[in-house]
Amino acid sequence: MLRALLLVGLGGAVGSMMRYAASLLVNRAVDHSFPVATFLVNITGCFLIGLLFGFGERHHWMQGDTWLVLATGFCGGFTTFSAFALENVSLLGKGNSYSSILYIALSVVVGIVLCRLGMSIMR
Repeated sequence: MLRALLLVGLGGAVGSMMRYAASLLVNRAVDHSFPVATFLVNITGCFLIGLLFGFGERHHWMQGDTWLVLATGFCGGFTTFSAFALENVSLLGKGNSYSSILYIALSVVVGIVLCRLGMSIMR
């Protein structure tokens, strides 16, 4: 258990640093009227976790420690949106489109509402 936590933490630290660096670079180059940096990081993370999952499934390689460091750790630190996307692809792949739509809608709406509530409480 401790080993797994350390591996996830290692990957997460690198992913978080990469997210911060990518945001700095993009924000220097792009207009701030749209959250381009966050959008690019999120879609890049989704693509990366898809590549990792597909490669691992095809070659039986992404298991155990490797998955913990790269997918759970790095992609999780880079963006938790990648895990959200993978979970929805999995739900859709299993024919659970209602659950996927509900998960998407609730995550977005409840997340925004709770963010706003937290801000209101702290003001």
